[in-house]
Amino acid sequence: MKIFVINCGSSSLKYKLFDMRDEDVLAEGIIERIGIENSFLKYETKEGTDIKIEHDIPTHKEGIELLIETLLSDEHGVLEDMDEIKAVGHRVAHGGEKFAHSTLINEEVMKEIEDISDLAPLHNPANLMGITVCKELMPETPQVAVFDTAFHQTMPEEAYTYAIPHEYYEKYGVRRYGFHGTSHGYVAKRAAKIMDKNFEDLNIVTCHLGNGASIAAVKNGESVDTSMGFTPLEGLVMGTRCGDIDPAIIPFIMDKEDMTASEIDGVLNKESGLFGVSGVSSDMRDIEEAADNGNNQARVALDIFNYRVKKYIGSYSAAMGGIDAVVFTAGIGENAIETREEILSGLEYMGIELDKEANDCRGKEQIISTSDSRVKAMVIPTNEELVIAKDTKEILGRY
Repeated sequence: MKIFVINCGSSSLKYKLFDMRDEDVLAEGIIERIGIENSFLKYETKEGTDIKIEHDIPTHKEGIELLIETLLSDEHGVLEDMDEIKAVGHRVAHGGEKFAHSTLINEEVMKEIEDISDLAPLHNPANLMGITVCKELMPETPQVAVFDTAFHQTMPEEAYTYAIPHEYYEKYGVRRYGFHGTSHGYVAKRAAKIMDKNFEDLNIVTCHLGNGASIAAVKNGESVDTSMGFTPLEGLVMGTRCGDIDPAIIPFIMDKEDMTASEIDGVLNKESGLFGVSGVSSDMRDIEEAADNGNNQARVALDIFNYRVKKYIGSYSAAMGGIDAVVFTAGIGENAIETREEILSGLEYMGIELDKEANDCRGKEQIISTSDSRVKAMVIPTNEELVIAKDTKEILGRY
């Protein structure tokens, strides 16, 4: 069974084509700059093809048509007929309270995704666009929505409720939702398997650390808290997002700088975080280089990032009554050796003993704590697309 996985953004589209017999990736890549000059398709195959097709791509429909043409091409194709694709799995950023699980897409589901788009205005409309185009180009192929928020729908009321007038929750759905759920769920389950333990018997803190970053508390197989909130802005310091701040700062700066709500939103989401503090970049590698060259603000940015992650690990350990494992994943979590060491330094009292030699790794599954460490620390590369493909296959099997 071949499953096509799509993650559609406003001007980009990531994709992977899986053969689910052995979960092989037959083709993968990205379409970038949709609707912008110099658009292109990047395309890689299992057989080693690695090409970049520069092409005018004014809309997502033209992008997917170009991708289908490439998948079927005599020179680079991996399909003889599009009927080989048995289903398409779509990443959808926000499922609100309606969607606690992945679901087969129909007109009603599409309407509900549209209705909650005000909760994720930068993501859900783009995700919905990908669904619409695929339904148009592949009308007989089942489509499945996999929601980034679904894994966190098990959070208890005290974890997801904000201490503001309850009417705002009732009227507008203002509550903690959390994101990166597909990633947190995947790496938590992998951690249990690596430890040869039952997932439902473990307390795990998962650290999805990339340009967007979040932490989740996974207790007995369920998410019970997570650092991102109503939007992805809350929680950790990120590449360009501020994370947790005193909310009174917002009207204060708006008044001092004569800003609109939209302008301050742009500052907090696009000009803050590691970029805002360092003044160098939103990329951890650039900031580390600057810090090594004596840039004090770059060093402060790194210290803030590590400190915030450390605080969340400690607080989630307290919330769960102790932990069995800490997992690092995503771009920074999988590759930043010194960052992992700095975060875990000082957590020995919790039972985490870092093995520095084991921690000298990038992008591979590895236990990085000592053999006698009571709490295991590990690196697990995330694979959100595989989760989407598996969920899609499972749902397809029900019908």
